[in-house]
Amino acid sequence: MNKELPKVYEPQEVEGRIYEMWEKNGCFVGHRDPDKKPFTIVMPPPNVTGQLHMGHAMDSTLQDILIRFKRMEGYAALWVPGTDHAGIATQIKVEEELRKNEGLTRYDLGRDKFLERVWDWKNKYGGRIVEQQKKLGASCDWSRSRFTMDEGLSKAVRHVFVSLYKKGLIYKGSRIINWCPHCVTALSDAEVEYQDKPGYFWHIRYPIQGEEGRYVIVATTRPETMLGDTGVAVNPNDDRYKDIVGKKCILPLVGREMPIVADDYVDMEFGTGCVKMTPAHDPNDFEVGLRQNLETIRVLDDNGRVVEGYGKYSGMDRYEARKAIVADLEEQGYLVKVEPHQHNVGTCYRCHSDVEPLISAQWFVKMAPLAEEALRVVNDGEVKFVPDRFSKTYVNWMENVHDWCISRQLWWGHQIPAWTCQDCGHITVSEEDPTECEHCHSKNIKQEEDVLDTWFSSALWPFSTLGWPEETEDYKYFYPTDVLVTGYDIIFFWVARMIFSACEHTGKPPFHTVFIHGLVRDDKGRKMSKSLGNGIDPLEIAEKYGADALRFNLVTGNSPGNDMRFYTERCEAMRNFANKIWNASRFLMMNLTIDKCELPEKLEMEDRWILSKLNALIPEMTENMDKYELGVAAQKIYDFIWDSYCDWYIELTKARLQGDDEAAKVNAQKVLCYVLTQILKLLHPFMPFITEEIWQALPHEGDYLMLQKWPEHSVALDFPDEERAMEMIMDAISAIRTRRSEMNVPPSKKAHVTVSTLQRDVFEAGIPFLKRLGYASDVTITGVTDADQDTKGMVTVITHAARISIPLAELVDMEKEKARMEKELKKNRAELDKLETKLNNPGFVNKAPANVVEAERERSVKLKELVAKLEEELSNM
Repeated sequence: MNKELPKVYEPQEVEGRIYEMWEKNGCFVGHRDPDKKPFTIVMPPPNVTGQLHMGHAMDSTLQDILIRFKRMEGYAALWVPGTDHAGIATQIKVEEELRKNEGLTRYDLGRDKFLERVWDWKNKYGGRIVEQQKKLGASCDWSRSRFTMDEGLSKAVRHVFVSLYKKGLIYKGSRIINWCPHCVTALSDAEVEYQDKPGYFWHIRYPIQGEEGRYVIVATTRPETMLGDTGVAVNPNDDRYKDIVGKKCILPLVGREMPIVADDYVDMEFGTGCVKMTPAHDPNDFEVGLRQNLETIRVLDDNGRVVEGYGKYSGMDRYEARKAIVADLEEQGYLVKVEPHQHNVGTCYRCHSDVEPLISAQWFVKMAPLAEEALRVVNDGEVKFVPDRFSKTYVNWMENVHDWCISRQLWWGHQIPAWTCQDCGHITVSEEDPTECEHCHSKNIKQEEDVLDTWFSSALWPFSTLGWPEETEDYKYFYPTDVLVTGYDIIFFWVARMIFSACEHTGKPPFHTVFIHGLVRDDKGRKMSKSLGNGIDPLEIAEKYGADALRFNLVTGNSPGNDMRFYTERCEAMRNFANKIWNASRFLMMNLTIDKCELPEKLEMEDRWILSKLNALIPEMTENMDKYELGVAAQKIYDFIWDSYCDWYIELTKARLQGDDEAAKVNAQKVLCYVLTQILKLLHPFMPFITEEIWQALPHEGDYLMLQKWPEHSVALDFPDEERAMEMIMDAISAIRTRRSEMNVPPSKKAHVTVSTLQRDVFEAGIPFLKRLGYASDVTITGVTDADQDTKGMVTVITHAARISIPLAELVDMEKEKARMEKELKKNRAELDKLETKLNNPGFVNKAPANVVEAERERSVKLKELVAKLEEELSNM
């Protein structure tokens, strides 16, 4: 016998138990099956420092919906989970803890001891986010979980580094890089965020050597870097300065002699046409410096302080030095003028400090050769973005990409596999730790201190997680993966790097589709952040309303690529939806005597209607899911369950369920049970917990709903004629009920209903429904046309298929109703008069806010309509 469902649905009791059942019985494991097509998703690995936020919840929900759908469609579905070591974020976290609890720095511990602490921290907290993902129902294959610094992935990282180095695509060189003095590390271009900030242009005189009283005037937004100036450049075609090219000028405050050079880089129209050159602190100056053979002098250290050798400025922070230098320039007569200037300032994506362009010896990946194939696969449609507009963002970035700075001055991460010989200076790059210099065989070799950018390892994620560079069975079967689900904010950081890495190392794009979602914002449309204090904890929401309600809230109204606002109240509405399904299922269970869920041979009109509606819904939803329109699919199943199944079909079958005809009773149960089973399957990817719990209580074959077959369209269940006929009857019932409700007639007060229609057969068949659901004491069907019918003293409602008349006297006490309506008419007329007077008063119309006047005009239109309607009804009476 079927088990009974408790009276109230308690997600807190159900969800953990159901998840444990799935996990214990291996429901999430991805099996290689030669008879099935694989479908693979790799999870964007959250940071080990992480705690689940609403963005993760959205990301996780969308991936889980897709993987559950594909699993049910019969694919060998695999969702690979894992976490990212997150270099800088994790190191900072552990350093903060160390400083706060023990008053120590990482240098006090030394590299090895410090890294032991980070691993301890990772082992303690790294699993936290995994447990949180499980609470949301993530059906990942946890047995295949990876970490970007586990043994296999570290091997892949070394293999890639060595391979790119041998191809000449990785090099070490002194270049201008983005440097964060707060995080004390290099940043790649993608890690710099630009902000418009107010600043100044300081115009400074540089005296020309040997020409008393003659100067060139240069303008700068960063006077503190002038200490590192090694030249002044002018345009070779600028007649104003032709005579001074080749001469020298003197650097104020420092006294350094510097050449005046001619270079096409200088814009004659901008400023004075003279540009100071600081090759160590500006990328453009660096390029000019290389061409013109200018000296490169670095004047700021890694912490953004002035280096030794500059007198009182040495040791000053860059902004402190700026103030002191400007004051001294003014005092010594070198400052000409100061102009306000808005400019784009690069800031660190992590700590938001101003980024300092510095010359530094770093490791780089040559991007131009790698970008070629990565651009081709997107331009040729081998990799598609959903929505497509994001492919333009990707292409634009890849076409203008700079070499990627991959070294980071950290200890936590993949240490660069390069060893410098202390005797001959040769660099040995190797997958295995070498014991000697490959060039001179000296044992005196030292490994690079720096680690690789965290994105270097996560760029390999789609293939390294499947065992590459080994030709593992998983790699051969599940790679390339299918869909990457991610936010638009990491297209450059991660998506682009995965595509070019996969094309280069595996010869194939890593996935065929990049499904981009927007950010989850608060109810006011603001980004959720710690500083605003407007973050919402998804786990608290799941605890209060159930994970299913949270998931359904995150997906409905969500369209690819667009940000969404999160309204907590909508979780309440989704919980009500869960309760609606639960109560409908309980109603069926209480009336269930069958032990097999299959369709009967004899189907009534209402059965054919619901089956035909369901049959049309299945391919529509499947198409929406295939197009990543998950929000549209969710809305369709919601409407079908709430409206078609619960509000209509259950009501339409009650007469049979409660009647004495056993065969009719069983047939109604069979259709109710069949339709419920199908809609549980369609809803399952969105609301996995409640659907599994209900399905387990229904008569079923197989062990788990999540492993059932996705419903398919069946030509045998298309009943277009019965569908149309049933909807004519339902329209009539809705119209009658609406009209009765407007007149405050209680359901207990029944009346004779006359239906005038050309569809007599349809309405004859619908009489039982009109009686029970339209509260009719009797029903007469006539073929009389509208013109021939006397509707005096009748309440009349019209649908597209019928005119329905109800004698007013049977519904209401005529005198009482007339008095009530006259009173209502009088009240509304008085209100309308008052409103018209107000709107005819120029004082009000001209002085009141426009939106107030508009609102009053709209109210006036509605009142006029109401008055006209009441007048018509009174005249009919």
